[in-house]
Parts: sequence; C-alpha cells; structure tokens
Amino acid sequence: MSRFFATGSDSESEESSSADEITPKAPGTTFKQSLLLSDDEEDTKRVVRSAKDKRFEELTNLIKTIRNAMKIRDMSKCLEEFEQLCRAFLKSKNIVDKEGIPPFYIRLLADLEDYLNQLWEDKEGKKKMNKNNAKALSTLRQKIRKYNRDFEAEIVAYKEQASSLIFILIFVPQGASSESEGEADGVSAKSFLKKKPEAPSEASKFLKTSSSSDDEDDDDEDWGSDPEGSDSESSDDGEGKTSSLAFIKSCFFCLFVFSFLSLTIFQEKPKMFAKGTEINTAVVVKKLNEILQARGKKGTDRAAQIELLHALAAISAENNLGQGILVKIKFNIIASLYDYNPNLAAFMKSDMWKKCLDCIDELLDILFENSNIFIGENIAEDSENLGVSDQPFRVRGCVLTLVERMDEEFTKIMQNTDPHSQEYVDNLKDEGRVCGIIDRLLTYLENKGSTEEICRVYLRRIMHTYYKFDYKAHRRSLGLQGETKSEQDQEESEGEDSAVIMDRLCKFIYAKDRTDRIRTCAILCHIYHHALHSRWYQARDLMLMSHLQDNIQHADPPVQILYNRTMVQLGICAFRQGMIKDAHNALLDIQSSGRAKELLGQGLLMRNMQERNAEQEKIEKRRQVPFHMHINLELLECVYLVSAMLLEIPYMAAHEFDARRRMISKQFHHQLRVGERQPLLGPPESMREHVVAASKAMKMGDWRTCHSFIINEKMNSKVWDLFPEAQRVREMLVRKIQEESLRTYLFTYSSVYDSISMETLSEMFELEMPTVHSIISKMIINEELMASLDQPTQTVVMHRTEPTSLQNMALQLAEKLGSLVENNERVFDLKQGVYGGYFNRDQKSSYQQKQSGYQRGGYRNQNQGNY
Repeated sequence: MSRFFATGSDSESEESSSADEITPKAPGTTFKQSLLLSDDEEDTKRVVRSAKDKRFEELTNLIKTIRNAMKIRDMSKCLEEFEQLCRAFLKSKNIVDKEGIPPFYIRLLADLEDYLNQLWEDKEGKKKMNKNNAKALSTLRQKIRKYNRDFEAEIVAYKEQASSLIFILIFVPQGASSESEGEADGVSAKSFLKKKPEAPSEASKFLKTSSSSDDEDDDDEDWGSDPEGSDSESSDDGEGKTSSLAFIKSCFFCLFVFSFLSLTIFQEKPKMFAKGTEINTAVVVKKLNEILQARGKKGTDRAAQIELLHALAAISAENNLGQGILVKIKFNIIASLYDYNPNLAAFMKSDMWKKCLDCIDELLDILFENSNIFIGENIAEDSENLGVSDQPFRVRGCVLTLVERMDEEFTKIMQNTDPHSQEYVDNLKDEGRVCGIIDRLLTYLENKGSTEEICRVYLRRIMHTYYKFDYKAHRRSLGLQGETKSEQDQEESEGEDSAVIMDRLCKFIYAKDRTDRIRTCAILCHIYHHALHSRWYQARDLMLMSHLQDNIQHADPPVQILYNRTMVQLGICAFRQGMIKDAHNALLDIQSSGRAKELLGQGLLMRNMQERNAEQEKIEKRRQVPFHMHINLELLECVYLVSAMLLEIPYMAAHEFDARRRMISKQFHHQLRVGERQPLLGPPESMREHVVAASKAMKMGDWRTCHSFIINEKMNSKVWDLFPEAQRVREMLVRKIQEESLRTYLFTYSSVYDSISMETLSEMFELEMPTVHSIISKMIINEELMASLDQPTQTVVMHRTEPTSLQNMALQLAEKLGSLVENNERVFDLKQGVYGGYFNRDQKSSYQQKQSGYQRGGYRNQNQGNY
C-alpha cells in the first residue's frame, strides 16, 4: 500500500513504507503510481546484469521448456525448442569460449539423448504417437546424435561423474559414519549428497542438500536458509561453530572421496585381457580383430575404438611382441582416425588431425629404424609374419595410401576454414609438417617402393611445390653480380632450388609413369612453375609439345581446373615478358566465358545455383582450390583488358570504316559500351574504369594520359605491385603504350598529313628514332599504312590512296545493298518452293510447267522435256 493513502498508527505506516521500499513493483502498475516513486526506490530496483548471466538465463529458460515438453511427450515442441537452444548456444559462443561449456547444457544433451533412445526403443509407444510427433521424434533423434558428436568427451565425463556420485551415495556413508562428526548433528554424507547436482561445477548448487531422513519436518529446507537455525546460532554461538566445523569436515571428506574415485575412473586403463592371460602375438591379433569387427557398425563408439587400439599398442610394446604387430596396430589406428567422420564432406577436427600426424610420424620412425619390415598391399593376411623370428616381418598395408589420404584431409581442412581468420594461418603452418612426411615417405619408397608408387608420391610432392614462388632463387639470380664466389657456394649449399626439384621429379614421371593422369598433372604443374618464374619459352614449348589442349576436355574436372590455372599463369607470364598477343590468346577462353572464378576452382557462382542440386553443389565445393593457392582475379582481368586494349585500339583505328570489322575481344567492347552509356563521366575509380579511360585516350593518340590512367598509385596497389618484378613490368607497359599510341595516331590522322617527319613523331611519343623507323616500316610492309619513307629527309610521305569519308560511306552503302539483294532472292526462292536441291525437283514439276520460264529450274525442265 502506498504511503500517500496510508492510515493508522505510526508503526503500521513504517511497516508499510518499508515494505514499499523493498518490494518491487508489479508489471501492471499504472503510470500515476510510478510517478510517486522516489529516486532511492528506483535505484534499489535497477539491476546491472552481465552478458554471461543474460545468455545463461536464456539457455536455462529454453532448457526448462524442453524438460516440460519431455514430461508430456510433446516431440514437436521439443524439436522446436531444441533448434532455438542450438541457436542461442551459438550466440553465446564468445562467453562459452571464456567460461567453458555450462554443465547444465551438457546434462540436458545427455538426458535428451537417453530420453529419445528410450522412446525410440518403445515400439508400442511409437505406434500410439500421432504423425507429427513421430516425425519430430525421428528428426530430433538424428539431430541430437549429430549435434552431440561435438560434445562427446564432455558427455562421457558427465556420465562417469554421475556414476561416481551414485557410488558415493551407496558406499561412502557406511565406512565414514564413525569418522565424520556431521552425522551427530543430523548432517551426514548421504544427506549431504542426497540431491543430484544441477551443475557439478557450481559450488553453491553442489553443496545444497536436504536434512537427514530422520527429521521429516525439515526435509524441504536447505541447511543455509533456515531462519530458526539462524536464531539458534545467534543464541548459542558455541554449538553453531561446532556444527559448522563438523559439516565442513564432512564436506571435505566427501570431496576427497569423490576426487579419488574420479581419478581412479578416469586414469584406469581399460582391461583388454582377463587376469592371468599370457600376452603373445596370437592373442593380440585376435583382440585386434575383435576390435576391428565393430568398425563401421551402427552404434559403434569411434572414439572408444581409437582408445582401445592405443591401449592395445601400449600392451604389445610393454610385452616386447616385436615391431611387426606394432606396425599393424598403427595402420589400424590411422585408418580409424580417418573413419572417425563417416561423412565424406566433413573434415577432421584439430585434435584428431594432430593425432593423425603423430601416428604417421611414429609409423615412419618404426619403418626407418627396422629395415626388416616389408609392407605391401599384395601380402595376404594368412602370409603375414608378425611375430619375432628369424624371418623378416611381413605386414599387409600401404603407407602411401595413408599419406595420400592425409594430404586430402589437409586440403579439406583448408577448404572448410575461413581464409580471413587466424585459424587458417595456424592450419597452414601444418603444411610444412605434411611436406616433411611426404619427403620422408619419398626417401623410404625410393629404396623399397615400386615405380608406380614412386610416381604417385612424386606427384604429391609436386602438388605442394608448383604454385610457390621461389624467392630464395629469385634473390640469388638478382644478386649474383655483387657476391663473391664463397658466398655463392654457401648460399647454394643451403638448399635445392624449387626449379631443380621440379625438373628432377617431373622428368622421372615423364620417363617411368604408365598412367596418363599422373603424367598430365606433372606436365601442367611443370608448365605452371616455369610460367610463375617467368621462364616463358620453356613453358610455351612444353605446352605445345604436350598437345594437352587437344584432348583436355576428356579429362576429369580436377585436371581441367589445373589446366585452366596453368593457361592463366601462362598468359600472365607472357604479359610480363611483353608478349601481348600471346597473353591475350592464353587468357581469352577463360575471360570470355564470364566464369573465371568457377573455372579456376576459386568459388561457385550464385547465378548457377539453380542449375545444380545439393549433391552436385557438395561435389563442386570439394573441388575448390584452397585460398592460399588462388590466383588474383582482379589482376587476371586487368592483364586481359590491358592486353585487349593494346591490340584492339590500333585495330579499330585501322578499320574505322570497315563494315565487316571483326571483334578481337567481346569483353573489352562490352566495357567500352558500358563506359559510353554512363550519363555522368567522372574520374575513374575501379580498375575497369581506368582501362576504359586509358582506351579513350589512346584512341586519340594521347599516350601520356593513357599512361597516367594505367600506371598510377591506385592501380599500382591493386595490380602492378603484386608482380615479383613490378618495376620492370611498369617499364614494359609504358613502352607498349607509346608504340601502340604511335600506330593509332598514324592510322587515325594519316588522311590529314601529306608528309610527317619521323623526328617529330619521336619527340611526340618519346621514342628513339630507330624504334619509330621500325614501327613505320612494318606498317608499310604489312600494307597497313599507304605511305613511303624518304630516307634523306627522314619523313613519311602519304600516298593518299585511302578513300575519303564520302567514298567510305558509299562503299558501305554498296555492301549493304548487295546483302539486301541476296536476302531478297533467298526469301523469293523460299516462297516459290525452290529449296536449293534439298528436295527432289520431280515433286514440283507439275507446278513449274504451269508457270513461265522465269523461275529457277523452269528452263532446265523444259529442255529436259524436249530431249
């Protein structure tokens, strides 16, 4: 009751006022009543809550709703709330990473899975369910099983913890009744642990108990919330201290027993064999086969199977059963790690990936230390020799297959990691270890492997080398002149150049490989590596000699992606070397398709999503190239457009009035049309706008403006600085722009001049006189320019053989009229029924006899009739 309306004695008013200050307002309080609250009262009601409390309260509310739905067997509600719970947990990821997974969340996952399994096994109950609940049960069971794989270790720990608590409840009070003093005060270990903890990690909930079973009146009260107990403690301090000490002692005793049992449960190794069993090779092999029989079966715990195999390897090592059985167990451990994710598209978790690398390293260590171990896929299980004897060990298996699968898993990890995160960088650091394993296997197979296996492992090594630029060799080639001979020898002894490694590995494959696919991949990687290091002529000759462009369409998609990447790199290499026409031809197929991103395996286009189903999309994603191997698409497009500009602008100027002028680059013309359609022309911003603006300047013969648009600070940062020798590329570009601008100027303004001095042209375009003389001579020889050179005066004399603009328009009109006449005759023939010999003329003989001889074939038919 508000103090404004309070009546009665002072004590009553004080009680009501104190109640009003402490009791929070109901949500339905009117606006007028809220105005009567003082500032102090508002401050008492304001509560500042952390993000952790808010998120955990949201999770707790959803968990309560799920448990209520479980009680009434409402599976649809359970499914709906579980999906909301997963989304809420995902929102709380930052807090969970700091604080850890909340125990109440793990408890719900474990309880929900057990509850769904019970319902699933209850056949009669499932029949009584309605259709929606039965469908929701099936969906929810699949989702919870898939979702709980990420929390498998926590759920197992929770269940073991719960079992240890039950053990304490049963056995600890009997042995500890005489030692604990808390039982005399009505607080025993059994009563202390009577309630099942909601969250074992929270001390307040863990210590919350009910009173002893003898005192039935206090069953519903907690030990710390009894007001009468507090009064008695205030009245008798000595007795309260004694009971508190006794209770604390019982708490510490129970916690000690619980920790001891937990350590015993978690550290105790699984008993593989019965007590007194003699451990020998036959027994271990039999146990290994028992473990492997459960592999792949429904309901098999894959993590437990891996642990069993590790324990079996430790037992065989302790009993000195030899390296043969240990190698066989290691093979199966690695295979089990690969099978941990049944889905082919799923990738390995980081802990499993580390275990896999460690196991492969251990396996290779054993193989290098023991040369008397022979491994092969052709060895039958009956002929295996795993025991210690005078004969060498013979084990069925293939190390190369394991390493190839490891390489594929590494690729999947990189494909499924965000390329802009620190996690991608951390995962990429493992590539050094992967290459180290491949190198060790390469050394092993060179001594003991077949030619086919050596080719396969060589290709794996090539695939990790071909796309990397060798900066060490590049610096060495640039700095050879300033170094002494001893420094050169010291630098060369540090390591082998990637070019030497690629040459040695690829040539072995060219000579020894019997499969077309490995040889094709090796050739493409070799060409890519040559092009990446600006060895244009070697790369071009190898591509032409291989004739891969003739039958590459019959190869599988990964090889086609590698071919596209190689052609793109070849085109970029030609551009760096100043071979503009070769660069344009190499890049034409990729860029003209408009699907460069998809053809290079660097992403999927959204517009093609409707053309493929979900399964095809998964297959396409597995073919994608990891981000660190990508080719810069903006650089690629810029190189193509600049090459097209240097070819297309002089050609357009030379054939300005030619009606049948062909188009060199459709994409370049499209960009020009887009630029012309813009209503407001401002300074260029994007790379494409820079190229379009430079093309317009080159068309007018203004090479300086063209140069400023192509080479500037913005274009340098976006494109040109990405090349290894950026300054040399920029100098080459300036030279090409000057030469092509000179050609365009002569084509455009030749009709204006009677003669022009070559010295004037040299000053205009800042080119040397021999260069200008060479360009003009080529144009005259190729009949592109109707002129002649006057050597004594160093001038170009125009011959005026080119038609004027009026004559050009008349020629165009004549060509158009000729094409119109041809089209008219063709339409007339179709109307008269003459189809150019596709049908027999006998079918139309009666029609032609009735007509005059003006139709085609009429005169011929009349003559045939006379004869």
